[in-house]
Amino acid sequence: MFEVWTRAELRAEGINRREINQALADRVLIRVRKGHYVRGDAPDALIRAGRVGGRLGCVSLLAECGVFVFDHSVTHVHMERGDSRMRAPVGKRHLAARSQRRRVVLHWRALVEPPGSGAVDVVDAIAHAVRCQEPRYAIATLDSALNTGCLSAEGLERVFDVLPSRYRVLRGFVDARAQAGTETLVRLMLLRMGCAVDLQVGFTGVGAVDLVVDGWLVVECDSKQFHSSWEQQLKDYRRDRALAALGYSVLRLTAEDILYRPESVLAALRGLITRVREHAAA
Repeated sequence: MFEVWTRAELRAEGINRREINQALADRVLIRVRKGHYVRGDAPDALIRAGRVGGRLGCVSLLAECGVFVFDHSVTHVHMERGDSRMRAPVGKRHLAARSQRRRVVLHWRALVEPPGSGAVDVVDAIAHAVRCQEPRYAIATLDSALNTGCLSAEGLERVFDVLPSRYRVLRGFVDARAQAGTETLVRLMLLRMGCAVDLQVGFTGVGAVDLVVDGWLVVECDSKQFHSSWEQQLKDYRRDRALAALGYSVLRLTAEDILYRPESVLAALRGLITRVREHAAA
């Protein structure tokens, strides 16, 4: 999926010039720059990285792998040390002007794992993503990489081995049970409030819930992708009613609010938890 082939490599596979040209015409191949090609269904980020003259990396590669990152609106590209210039990310007819350079972020750090032809190794991508994001988003990325299987437990230790020691503090907050980056972000809010938080807790007749807080509050982090239909909303209401029958309060939060209005989410959590704590202390 993230391969870039040179013309010489295609010819070595027995593909002659006429076949290469036909593949380009049929969009089976895309020429990203002179003598370099990707599959016709290659991600746009890989095409931009190839046109720049580097490898896809950091948050851009992780987003393509289904790993949570907060923002991948610009393409992160790893360049080899010694590369003298950046090529245009939008095609050979466009100069790499300042406006086009804003579409990419270049990484020049030495790689610690052998890269592929079009992308860096996941260990390097995650190590770079930890540096590029705020700590809370970096933890969410690490959780997601582990939960999706993109990163192994051994790979996680390798990531922290190559990061500066100041990042080691993040290791204690990583939890592979988190099934969405938004769950991690809410969990971190709750931990800062001194709450006990458990993840993916199963209930008979209900199934697993995202977070259980202090043994009485269930927090569900809903995304439009999985909770927009009326059928799913009915299922959610019935789950909430079943949890209420078991003595749990339920707070549903939307991914949009968690990501882009975190202060409102924090206020809701603080209001609920503070009220219960005050009642318990009375």
